Amino acid sequence: MGKTVGVIGLGIMGGAISRNLHQRGWRVIGADIDAARRTELAADGIDIAADVAGVARAAEVLLLSLPSPAAVRQVAAEIAAAKVERRIVAELSTFAIEDKMSLHDAMEAVGHVALDCPLSGTGAQAVNRDLVVYASGERAAVEACAPLFADFAKKSAYLGAFGNGSRMKFVANLLVAIHNVAAAEAMALARKSGLDPSDMVEVIAPGAGGSRMFELRAPMMVRDEYLPATMRVSTWSKDMSIIAEFAKTLGVETPCFDATRPVYDEALRLGLGEMDTAAVYRVIAGRSNLGGPVTS
Repeated sequence: MGKTVGVIGLGIMGGAISRNLHQRGWRVIGADIDAARRTELAADGIDIAADVAGVARAAEVLLLSLPSPAAVRQVAAEIAAAKVERRIVAELSTFAIEDKMSLHDAMEAVGHVALDCPLSGTGAQAVNRDLVVYASGERAAVEACAPLFADFAKKSAYLGAFGNGSRMKFVANLLVAIHNVAAAEAMALARKSGLDPSDMVEVIAPGAGGSRMFELRAPMMVRDEYLPATMRVSTWSKDMSIIAEFAKTLGVETPCFDATRPVYDEALRLGLGEMDTAAVYRVIAGRSNLGGPVTS
């Protein structure tokens, strides 16, 4: 497939992935409905196509990093309308299985191969190539994409049939939701007990109580600064609804996950939707009567 790739959706994740691929010698052809994003990425060396069809004509592999199922359906229609030869279309976002299957079916109908490849990692991790690709779908197509994945992620795993990537992502995100709120609880407890929050981060992170989310998000909580967001509360709330429905469909009890959902909902009500999910600390701090700055 050479070293040309199309990226449709140049937001937090798509933009970071595009920059990393460009830095590693790929010709990246991007598209986004946001003019500011297009201008920003063009300044970083990304070739900007006039539309989705232009990306499909120029690249044999397309990476989709889109914000909603509606956007996926629209992009799928535009790829189909481009009437190009077989393309590999890898969808990187977190959506319900039925939304991913709609892409699969739409691409199959016009001779393309869709892959379900959600990513484990935040926007900040994407910048540092600290992502894991949960790849699923046609094995040969996933193997063809291996060099591409290796240039924007630290690891990719082939998980079998189309849709298994999303199923694994739901499991991973269930843990992320819990660990993030757990970090906020720990921060509030440390602060209210008189401990220096910075000391707490330094000591807890490498120990048995640490987690990847603690490492990433506890420093934000110490600073009480949640912009720019690596994962917005508003976006995360959408993902949590998908996970909850997935577990319900399978009849799996998720008491810890269920306990975190009202915390994220309250963050939305407080107007924190555009902030990083670490901002749930403000919810816990408010409930704990912790006023003033987080830092000691």
